[in-house]
Amino acid sequence: MTNHADFCRSRLGGLLNRVCHTSGILPRRRFRLRLVFSIGFFCLVIVALPTAPLAGQDAPGSIVGWGSQVVGGDLSGGFVAVTAAWHSLALKADGSIVGWGYNPDGQTNVPAPNSGFINVAAGFHHSLGLKADGSIVGWGASGAGQISVPAPNSGFIAVAAGDVHSMGLKADGSIVAWGYNDYGQTDVPAPNSDFVAVAAGGRHSLGLKVDGSVIAWGYNYIGQTNVPTPNNGFIAIAAGGSHSLGLKADGSVVGWGNNYSGQTDVPAPNSGFVAVAAGEHHSLGLRPDGFIVAWGLNRDGQTSVPAPNTGFVAVVGGYSHSLGLKVDGSIVAWGDNFNGQTNIPGLNSGFVAVTSGWLHRLSLKGDGSIVGWGGNGNDQTNVPTPNTNFVAVSAGGSHSLGLRGDGSIVGWGDNYFGQTNVPAPNTGFLGIAAGGRHSLGIKADGSIVAWGQNHSGQTNVPPPNSGFVAVATSYDYSLGLKADGSIVGWGNNEHGQTDVPTPNSGFVAITTSQYHSLGLKADGSIVGWGLNNLGQTTAPAPNSDFIGVAAGWYHSLGVKADGSVVAWGYDYYGQTNVPAPNSGFVAVAAGRINSLGLKGVFGDANVDGRVDLNDMALLGDCLSAPAAFPPLGCAPTRMDPDWDVDLGDFADFQNRFGSP
Repeated sequence: MTNHADFCRSRLGGLLNRVCHTSGILPRRRFRLRLVFSIGFFCLVIVALPTAPLAGQDAPGSIVGWGSQVVGGDLSGGFVAVTAAWHSLALKADGSIVGWGYNPDGQTNVPAPNSGFINVAAGFHHSLGLKADGSIVGWGASGAGQISVPAPNSGFIAVAAGDVHSMGLKADGSIVAWGYNDYGQTDVPAPNSDFVAVAAGGRHSLGLKVDGSVIAWGYNYIGQTNVPTPNNGFIAIAAGGSHSLGLKADGSVVGWGNNYSGQTDVPAPNSGFVAVAAGEHHSLGLRPDGFIVAWGLNRDGQTSVPAPNTGFVAVVGGYSHSLGLKVDGSIVAWGDNFNGQTNIPGLNSGFVAVTSGWLHRLSLKGDGSIVGWGGNGNDQTNVPTPNTNFVAVSAGGSHSLGLRGDGSIVGWGDNYFGQTNVPAPNTGFLGIAAGGRHSLGIKADGSIVAWGQNHSGQTNVPPPNSGFVAVATSYDYSLGLKADGSIVGWGNNEHGQTDVPTPNSGFVAITTSQYHSLGLKADGSIVGWGLNNLGQTTAPAPNSDFIGVAAGWYHSLGVKADGSVVAWGYDYYGQTNVPAPNSGFVAVAAGRINSLGLKGVFGDANVDGRVDLNDMALLGDCLSAPAAFPPLGCAPTRMDPDWDVDLGDFADFQNRFGSP
């Protein structure tokens, strides 16, 4: 006789494929059931979607991030589950988790080893991952013990995260809850048995019993634990900030609790639903044809599902944003994006430059396009169309700049002080730098054009305005590098950040932060000046062999000729803890409290992981180009640490040609 688990595998697999083929969202492709549990008459299933192989994060042209407010992993497809709060998490078919969005407590930084996960949950400032061995891993905020799983940490089959509490469902049907318990949200009512599903709200908890009834406990100020009658026939549950949802076997949805924004008023027709999800003040339901219905608060667009609203197989609600998982393994995100929680970057490969602003990040691809992620409250990551032919990129406070191959500058994002309005004529630019609320551009004639906020004189370039080959800028001061290797500084000098130490010569690169500055010398050493309260201007010994430099608010980065990154200064958010393997880096960028490193191979101009004849052709272009503005790809082509592309690099290229 066929047991219930076998029944689940055979019937659910057929049902899922029939739904997808009938709706036309999965032609000629089939689901693979990754894991099936049988509890009573309930079938708990994790679906693995067909995927294509994807590049790893350590490959040439990929970006590695560390510290706070970073995006980790490859977000182009292959996902099998999603979850969200103020941040977003996604589970991949290979058992790894990718996190992005709000990250002040490290809630998007999945601990190593990032493998073997089968489910994931996002709380207010913490995250939970369920492993295939039945254990739970927690990371992020821990002040209330919400990531400290009680012993024995085994036998779990489901996980849920509330604002500051956590829940796990055991295979024996019991619930374990831990974390903040101010309203009894972790006190599971007796009898603690026969549960088949759990859901965690802001300060309340839900459990679904095998008989189809819902048990609710915890904060009940607005009725979120008062399950309406008849309390039976439920097959799924969801908990929002202060409201609750239950899906009935007949496909209808029941809502209770806070309804201030209409989040419990299910739109008609209230039938045919196969899944439900709850955000802080909004709700979502999934229909069998892959269509999502959303209702409740829509202040940030969290209920406005983007077109085409088809092909979805799962849906989740974050605090004020929403995520939908498509049948092809891709994720669609909409709603509030202030912390980048709806920015899903594509394949993490093919990058040739990276830059970091206050809360957002920008990277330049070898095809001349720009990818943006992170904070987007001023649309600073929404690159204007056409997103092509860019040769340089710079991220400011809340605005962005892109330099095109024709010498024009494109600006977007916050423009309160006119920082994205490039002065006419917008031609002949060779370099750009985006500050807090001002911008700089360097012209082919060596002059600097500055615009935007000028309260500290940060746009007043000192005379003579000529002979410049590079620019750098911060919140309210600016630096310019002259062709003779000297540095000129202007603007706010409260901490001596514009007072270049003597001898002011031999510099080949410059970078700025909020209160300190760094300069890279031709001999490979780094000089720092300005605020040094956390050692951010003191490069660690040996101070030599550096080929790149970047300054964060209170930390600094340098990339060595051997491809390793050295970091120093403030480390509260892990921004100086370079992830292993610390090798293969060709460039670095530093934000407020995060760091980014660009992987590559010196000499590999086309970012294919090899040094070959294709790269030699580009090296010839680099050799013949003006020193101040080499073509795209010349920076990673550089071989020796003298910062320019010359015959010395060509000799080194010949030595490396054809090598692994």
